[in-house]
This record gives sequence, structure tokens and C-alpha cells, in this order.
Amino acid sequence: MELLLLHYPFTFLLFAILILCWLYPTFRYFCMMTFYQLWIFTISFLVVIIILPRGRSCENMKILRMAILSVRYFLGIKIVVKGEENLRTKKPCVLVLNHQNSLDIMVMMQILPDRCVPIAKKEILYMGTFGLACWLSGIIFIDRKKKEESIAILTEVAHTMRRDNFHVLIFPEGTRNHSGSMLPFKRGAFQLAVRAQIPIVPVVISSYNSFYSQKEKRFTSGTSTIQILPAVETVGLSSDDVPKLTEQIRDSMMSAYQRISGMTNGGSHE
Repeated sequence: MELLLLHYPFTFLLFAILILCWLYPTFRYFCMMTFYQLWIFTISFLVVIIILPRGRSCENMKILRMAILSVRYFLGIKIVVKGEENLRTKKPCVLVLNHQNSLDIMVMMQILPDRCVPIAKKEILYMGTFGLACWLSGIIFIDRKKKEESIAILTEVAHTMRRDNFHVLIFPEGTRNHSGSMLPFKRGAFQLAVRAQIPIVPVVISSYNSFYSQKEKRFTSGTSTIQILPAVETVGLSSDDVPKLTEQIRDSMMSAYQRISGMTNGGSHE
């Protein structure tokens, strides 16, 4: 045994970690989350090296997408997509997704179409290599504390979406939500779509509760389901229609979320 430790220390350490992960779910949770986060930042460094000579472009998102999405194999996460036909469009649209936790970064990459520019909070820009990779991939950053500046940015995006033919992805809840439901939607995404007179495509990610729980410190292999709902047209709508449009889409997304998450009678996973 002593010789084994001397000659194969890393092999021994790997076996020790695997045994601890099997015996202690909490230890497994922290190992899995640490691996996930290290993967994001390490792979982002490699992506930056590749795309830096190309400059800032939404075309770089293809490389970042493949790099981040590949971590699902190591985590044992299977992603099932339903309603893919609802996203087969070359015309600009606004994708709205529910936001649960950091796993959304990986899962959303499964359905991210070409020439799609996510809109994210400005804090991500300062997250080292990941923030730089996101900036080089064309992600638009907004400061949630500066409302007027955010509105100006979204207005500019609305004016250029048709001209430059690109999609936009937004989390309308504005922040992560661990409640097993959906927070009220902010109206920015819907105002953007109405200004640009382009359709909104609601995208719903099922609850991760069957394999992941921050509260319970549980992270195992499992399946995440993505439901892409039919596009909602905004042609002819005005800013006065935005509140009703926002609630209408939230209601349809909430129903889909409960259905694909296996919830009944409006129940939720904690």
C-alpha cells in the first residue's frame, strides 16, 4: 500500500474522492459544483485565446457554446428539447427563458440559435476569463441599477435587430429563482420585442430538483427538459399592450414549467 501511494498518488486521490462522493452526497455536491465552475472559467480561457484575434462578434458564441455545453457529459446531465420546430426561424426574435441558477448557463446553450445575443447583468463582465469570453462573444451587458441606461441600450438593440438580423435572449425574471416557481417578469424583453415588431419565443427549462438542490446540497446525474413554446407575434402591438403581453407569456411559461417538471395542482419542488 505504501508503494502504491508513492508511485500513484493522483490515482489514490481520485479513488478517495470517488469513494467520498459515493458515501457523502454533500461532499459530492461541492465536488460537482467546484468542477462545474472550474470548467466554466478554464474553458473560457481557452475560448478567449481562440476568439481574441477575431475580435468581438456574435459569431464567436458558437465556440463558447460548444465549449460550455460539453461539460454536461462530465456531470452526467442529459438535456431533452421539445418543440424545436418553434425555433426554426431565420428572422430576428426575442427568446425569453426562466432563470433558476448557474446551471442555466450550460442548459441554455443546448437551444441557443446562431446569431443570438444574450443580454446579461453587467456583473458577469467582471468574472475573469468567463466575462471576457462573453464580451468577445457579443453578449450585451446592462446595469440593472441604471434604469435609464438599460432602457437606452434595449432601444438601440431594438433598432438594430432587423438590420443586423440577430436574435436576443433574455431572462425576464431578472435574477435567479430557487423557489420552484417563477418570479414576476420584468417588461424589458417584451418592450424590446414590441419596439422591434418581432416575435417572442418563450423557452422553459424544467426544474432541476430531481438531480440538483442547493438547499439540500444534492447534485447527481439527471435529465433537464427544455420546452420551446410557439412564437408570440407582436406586429401591431404598442407599448400599451406590453403589460398584458408580459402576463400572458408568463402564464403560458408557468403552465409549461409545471407540466415538464412533473408538478401537479400547481405544486412546486422545494
